Amino acid sequence: MRVFRLHWKKEFIFISFLLPALIGYSIFYMYPIINTFIYSFTDLSLYKPSMHFIGLQNYIRLFQDETVSTGIKNSIIYALAMTVLQNGLAIPLAVVLNRHLKTKNLLRLVFFAPAVLSPLVVGFLWSYIMSTTDYGLLNQLLQGVGLSKINWLGNPKLALYSVIITQVWQWTGYAMVIYLANLQGISKDYYEAAELDGAGGWVTFWKITLPLLAPSITFNTVMSMIGGLKVFDVVFAMTGGGPGHSTETIVITLMNKGISESQFGYGSAFAVVFSIIVIIVAALQIKVLKRWEDGVS
Repeated sequence: MRVFRLHWKKEFIFISFLLPALIGYSIFYMYPIINTFIYSFTDLSLYKPSMHFIGLQNYIRLFQDETVSTGIKNSIIYALAMTVLQNGLAIPLAVVLNRHLKTKNLLRLVFFAPAVLSPLVVGFLWSYIMSTTDYGLLNQLLQGVGLSKINWLGNPKLALYSVIITQVWQWTGYAMVIYLANLQGISKDYYEAAELDGAGGWVTFWKITLPLLAPSITFNTVMSMIGGLKVFDVVFAMTGGGPGHSTETIVITLMNKGISESQFGYGSAFAVVFSIIVIIVAALQIKVLKRWEDGVS
């Protein structure tokens, strides 16, 4: 009996340490999720504060809304472009800066520095740089070499890709640091053996470096994809979702429907669908990449 009491006392002490975090997690995470799911089946709005159960009407309306489909399409384009470009640039950059260069520490700092800035700050900064007015640096440079101005953020065909360029600039250095950490953990013996076998730099990269970067590739690509699907702040700062709906992403559409237009029930349904999309995409991506990791290991 005494042993049981001592054991229970120790367990209680451990639980008491976890309790504040568990309470905070329940209040600020689980409670909103459960409420969002419940509201998604109601007609709750600012104009109808007394909500009524309406079944799947919000979900049916969701898949018939062209604005929603545009937001999903833009988010997918953004996420795919960010994943490919960010990691496609970060890997060779990390390989180069892993070599014995005199300025490698300075270059690492230069490439990583944008990642510490707030995306809102980056968005406002680049909106000035890409402006078509007299203070737009990019257009000044184009005019300086005899070319005409480009409406980077006002042209519906260019605006989304202009935003993507700014985010590749900001986050490539972050992915580079992850790859650098992985590269520094690879044993030199592999490269010495490859050199003795007469393998060139390109063969060494494909046969040794890239397969051994598999864990970092999995992490970076999954994070890039999830971050791309959830993007809001930089798009909000640079274009606000315009011109028209050409840069409107899932989260901006969600904010407009759920908050700006005060359609809380409809916005909740959108949030549920969006969460499911992110979970499915992330799960599939992890499964495919893990299979690739197992194949190269």
